Amino acid sequence: MAEDYKPAFLAAFSSGMLSERIQAARRLLKSCILCPRKCNVDRLNGKTGLCRTGSRAVVASCTPHFGEEDPLVGCGGSGTIFFSHCGLLCRFCQNFDISHEGHGAEVSARQLAEMMLHLQGRGCHNINFVTPSHVVPQILAAVQEAIPAGLKIPLVYNTSGYDRVQTLELLDGIVDIYMPDFKFWDPVVAATACDAPDYPAVARRAITEMHRQVGDLVLDRAGIARRGLLVRHLVLPDGAAGTREIMHFIARRVSSRTYVNLMAQYRPCGRALEFEILARGLTDQEFQAALETAQAEGLTRLDRRKRVFLLRPLGT
Repeated sequence: MAEDYKPAFLAAFSSGMLSERIQAARRLLKSCILCPRKCNVDRLNGKTGLCRTGSRAVVASCTPHFGEEDPLVGCGGSGTIFFSHCGLLCRFCQNFDISHEGHGAEVSARQLAEMMLHLQGRGCHNINFVTPSHVVPQILAAVQEAIPAGLKIPLVYNTSGYDRVQTLELLDGIVDIYMPDFKFWDPVVAATACDAPDYPAVARRAITEMHRQVGDLVLDRAGIARRGLLVRHLVLPDGAAGTREIMHFIARRVSSRTYVNLMAQYRPCGRALEFEILARGLTDQEFQAALETAQAEGLTRLDRRKRVFLLRPLGT
């Protein structure tokens, strides 16, 4: 149980570690190597790389979300801040207008801090940063602003899994809950889906590091997550995601106590119809087989809730 748990960032703030991490993260923006794309552009001076994001984060929505996993939602919802743009850019993305087209508004560190406090004030159980990998320095600066104003709920790093370990190390002792996807096992599929053949290797290293930092998911008496790792896996048609291999890796190389959400909602979105392996939806039989695979690999903490996607206008 975690009844007396305090968010990790409070100690990082008090010790001065958070300030040090902010400076280290900003230095990475000068010739940006935050994510595995390593665009090496000067984002502090108006240049942008693949993520098309400069010195300020772009936010698409800020709202309590009730369609996330049960340990995040509780009765108050997960306080979701959805960042625009992305460093991975899956061709089948269900939020194509946000990730590829960049719908949203630029925000300052103070504005981002105010969003966190607004969500906390509405009773959310956590602050859930969606697609955060390309805006880690901006997030850290905003957390620094929000703490003196009373921020005191856990931070969730909700990511594609395409994260550099060196960037994740800047979040050690600050992020409470890591929620990565593990999307693909096969480099060929990853190349087709998002032009990132290195994705499987990157995700393996990243998820291992996340677990090293926060361990297995810890819940309080009400079943609300306070700290730990939660892994999502979107099941693809014809076994294209490599579900068996991914479940084996999680159970054997991360932890058999890992909380896993196998997701059944794949449907062709974005540019998916251009690629044969992505061009049809998932069948009930394929999803059931994926569940049985996870159980056969020894994973018992499986989220069974069907997720609901709900995006609302910025500031609602």
